[in-house]
Amino acid sequence: MSELLKRVLAANETYAAQFGAKADLTATPHLHCAVLTCMDARLDPHRFLGLAEGEAHIIRNAGGRASLDAIRSLIVSYKLLGTQEWFVIHHTDCGMESISRAKMSELLRNSLETAKRTPEGWVDIGSGPGSTAGADIDWLEFPDSRSSVIDDVRTLREHPLVPERIPIYGFIYDVHTGRLEEVSEAMRIGAAG
Repeated sequence: MSELLKRVLAANETYAAQFGAKADLTATPHLHCAVLTCMDARLDPHRFLGLAEGEAHIIRNAGGRASLDAIRSLIVSYKLLGTQEWFVIHHTDCGMESISRAKMSELLRNSLETAKRTPEGWVDIGSGPGSTAGADIDWLEFPDSRSSVIDDVRTLREHPLVPERIPIYGFIYDVHTGRLEEVSEAMRIGAAG
């Protein structure tokens, strides 16, 4: 058993021992909101949004993008579980700004080992074999977080299964200060109709 696995299981034992009233939480978030954000380890949306367990749905993926799976989750969130407001939160220094579809495909074609980010960009430090299957994936990379927030809010707002009554808020989280910055164009696009 790895040291990490031991740590995780010990932490879970402590958590479960203090679980108490959390057993009464429902799948419906108490604040009736959902958050779409990045999987970056520097982001703790519960903390930077002041949320407790049971208050919001948190949907995470690389870049915090409005992918088909994220849209599916958001639709389930409102249709079955009653969310009424959505937040799209991307962040500064996102790795998805630093990679292109072609580069990601190249890295995977060369090897399946973890690549390294250098000042010159991503480099493959592993040895093969790799796979060409990466060329078939839309990595949803983007040139800057501001435009990606606007694009994702627009994608959600224009989706035929997203009700106009749900406001969709757009923000960028600064990984160096912990502050949220409103993206005014995204807020305009995402306003409830």
